[in-house]
Amino acid sequence: MSPALNRRAFLHATSAAAGGLMVGFHVPGLAQAQATPELNAWVQVLPDETTVIRIARSEMGQGTLTGLAQLVAEELECDWSKVRTEYPTPGQNLARNRAWGSMSTGGSRGIRESHEYVRKGGALARALLIQAAANRWNVSVVECSTAAGWVVHGSKKFSYGQLAAEAAQLAAPADIALKPAKDWSLAGRPMKRLDTRAKLDGSQVYGMDLKLPGMLNAAIKDCPVFGGRLKSFDAAAIEGRPGVKKVVKVGDSAVAVVADTWWRARTALEALPVVWDEGPNAGLSSADVAATLKAGLDAADAAVGSSQGDVAAALAGAAKRVEAVYGAPHQNHATMEVMNATARWTPERCEVWTPTQNGDAALAATAEAAGLPPSACEVYKLHLGGGFGRRGAVHDWVRQAVAIARELPGTPVKLIWSREEDMTHGRYHPVTQCKLTAGLDAAGKLTALHMRISGQSILASLFPQSIKDGKDPVVFQGLNAGGTEGALGYAVPNLLIDHAMRNPPVPPGFWRGVNLNQNAVYLECFIDEVAHAAGRDPLELRRELLAGSPRHLAVLNAVAAKAGWGKPRAKGRHLGLAQIMGFGSYVAACAEVSVDGMGELKIHRIVAATDPGHAVNPQQIAAQVEGSFVYGLSAALFGEITIKGGRVEQQNFDTYPVMKMADMPAVEAIVMPSGGFWGGVGEPTIAVAAPAVLNAVFAATGKRIRELPLRKHSLA
Repeated sequence: MSPALNRRAFLHATSAAAGGLMVGFHVPGLAQAQATPELNAWVQVLPDETTVIRIARSEMGQGTLTGLAQLVAEELECDWSKVRTEYPTPGQNLARNRAWGSMSTGGSRGIRESHEYVRKGGALARALLIQAAANRWNVSVVECSTAAGWVVHGSKKFSYGQLAAEAAQLAAPADIALKPAKDWSLAGRPMKRLDTRAKLDGSQVYGMDLKLPGMLNAAIKDCPVFGGRLKSFDAAAIEGRPGVKKVVKVGDSAVAVVADTWWRARTALEALPVVWDEGPNAGLSSADVAATLKAGLDAADAAVGSSQGDVAAALAGAAKRVEAVYGAPHQNHATMEVMNATARWTPERCEVWTPTQNGDAALAATAEAAGLPPSACEVYKLHLGGGFGRRGAVHDWVRQAVAIARELPGTPVKLIWSREEDMTHGRYHPVTQCKLTAGLDAAGKLTALHMRISGQSILASLFPQSIKDGKDPVVFQGLNAGGTEGALGYAVPNLLIDHAMRNPPVPPGFWRGVNLNQNAVYLECFIDEVAHAAGRDPLELRRELLAGSPRHLAVLNAVAAKAGWGKPRAKGRHLGLAQIMGFGSYVAACAEVSVDGMGELKIHRIVAATDPGHAVNPQQIAAQVEGSFVYGLSAALFGEITIKGGRVEQQNFDTYPVMKMADMPAVEAIVMPSGGFWGGVGEPTIAVAAPAVLNAVFAATGKRIRELPLRKHSLA
């Protein structure tokens, strides 16, 4: 660490970023270091010809591990059948002057923000291997070629394993050219994922599976009311129970029980007499939150996201006005693997094993909770049983695990949250409402649009230093005037999109797709309303408004054509469209639904198109698109966190349901990379799930559903 970067600065820098256990039962942090020298931070070739590719980003089911390995292997030209991967640790990253760059995996940035430097890692390693072979043969490097883990010169060849030790001693070239995408032979292909086998045969160890010698287990209970505190507890009432080792106060608001097994810790915790100070939010309800947001829809002050023309004048002079108010609720991440971490603390060193989307932020949280400098701490990343943003910016469970471990120096303690704890102490998708007003001229053309968003700011809660002049730029995802991240494709001559910030005491967080999700609902459902009011076909109107945005238009046309928009269809079947740009990619969806006489909704089919610029593994992208509709439809149909008495009412999946296999429609993914840019794929299509279905529901029933989730409304 640079002397100029003190511990406080390190904690601030790493916590502000929003992300190896690959083979068998290997436990990171307990293995012996390998003697074989590395070619660079990304590549190590072992004498047995195994190529080890180090992956700094986190794997949580999205396939980033395989995609990044493909990019490295493409430039390295190694034998793909002999590739394995491992995670470098954030401690190693710190000690080596951040050799692996960002360890954050969120915002669909895993590949799109690291593709260049990981490809260079592979290309530089290949150059060293070629140089080592050329030195042996006493020939020029330009006379040598590589293929599948061999350096070749005429009839002579050396394997990478034979050359690696020598190559590791050479100086890397100052710069090297990367292959253009048109020359890829491994990247760009639908390769099988590297982590599938271990998941299928049960050898993959997740955080909840981890076992260390002498390990104890902890269960925790935090004050159920947001902002409340722990007043008192009676440890003596449970200390004599079998297996119980210690009862620990954790911070100002929680208590934990440590025992020899987690179940004993949990049952003892449930029996522990606890008194809470519920604090100022004990009377808070969802109705209170909704009323606060509603007031913001007409408030005088708001931060402007996009503006052009004179909206007020255009609306005043419009031949016809259309107005609607939409709303999106709080939602929980509901990862299948609940929050967990194993910590071992001594006065000299603290180690943590945990599934995390951001190794750097996890290390910062560890150091802060341990009371030690980051250089005296380490975090060993494990595969995640779901992340969705919950395991990215906030590492409250890591801090808790370390705080508990400090009470038992030298003993590893594994903290596992109960499902109820996970449901009631999340970082929830922000709650918002949106008032939309459109102006049409006499010919039915859209001349003005005002979108007023009222609701929570994630940055105000997590990173207030990022709020400038009262504006949270994340609120406007998908609605930006331009740029490469989430540009509004529609051309509207008079446009105003603003935000009245209203922050209830329910902690928000980055939830897969973040604000793009509700913004797509607001925008795309309202565009349908405008089309209906103007007597226009929804596809025709969108094509007109997107005439100057060819990539937006291309994905829209692709789904409309494949879904058969405008063509005869089975009786009772109806279509709905949606499109948006987010996380650097262009996406669209067309949903086909039916609603029977009892109001029962059936989603039969969804066609979804994605243009991510470059497609490293089309098979993985298609799988991500399919999975995103599971998540997006779960939210649209069922997902709602409600507050009563200052606490979350939903405790488990019986009151917070998700899509079941029987309910899932067929998802037809169109992967259509147009080249020239790098977009994300893990999150964008979530955003078009809800509006496509809601627009199809309107086509089927004539009913506009403007407040999610859909299950709250009758379609009969």
